[in-house]
Amino acid sequence: MTNAESQTGADGEGTERPRRGVNGRSVARLLAVQALYQMDLTGAAVETVVAEFIRFRLGREANRGLFLDLVRGVATAKDQLGELVGGVLDDQGRVERLEIVLRAIMMCGAYELLSRGDVPARVTISEYVEVAHSFYGGKEPAFVNGVLDRLGRTLREDEFGERDNGGTGDTEGAGAG
Repeated sequence: MTNAESQTGADGEGTERPRRGVNGRSVARLLAVQALYQMDLTGAAVETVVAEFIRFRLGREANRGLFLDLVRGVATAKDQLGELVGGVLDDQGRVERLEIVLRAIMMCGAYELLSRGDVPARVTISEYVEVAHSFYGGKEPAFVNGVLDRLGRTLREDEFGERDNGGTGDTEGAGAG
């Protein structure tokens, strides 16, 4: 099977998600979300969870540097990231109201948009939508896309260009008249 072919489930039916090769950065993002989930659920300290993941879960395929940056960065900037994500949420702007895994995905994505200028905003958004697909089969990945897209347009508006108005319908300066 090539990377472009669909995976086949136990019932012989193809799944919706195409199979992709292992990407160390993608694996690091998924593991960072899991680590943040564990910290949130158990109240464990960041370095305790990081040490556990390094010892037992962080395989050779994961980008260790990115994993460490994401987990430590989100833990350090938790309040700022919560405010950023909350600022684009429609439901009273309270990141605490999000389900734990969804919150971890949003916080990682927000951190990467804020602090990792070496990764294009659209790549970051796409990566966290894929992480969401690892956990959810419903509307959650689209929700992650919408929130991180709005946040990306705020934090990195230069990457989205003048004509890309985010579907706001704003046509001012686009030749309408």
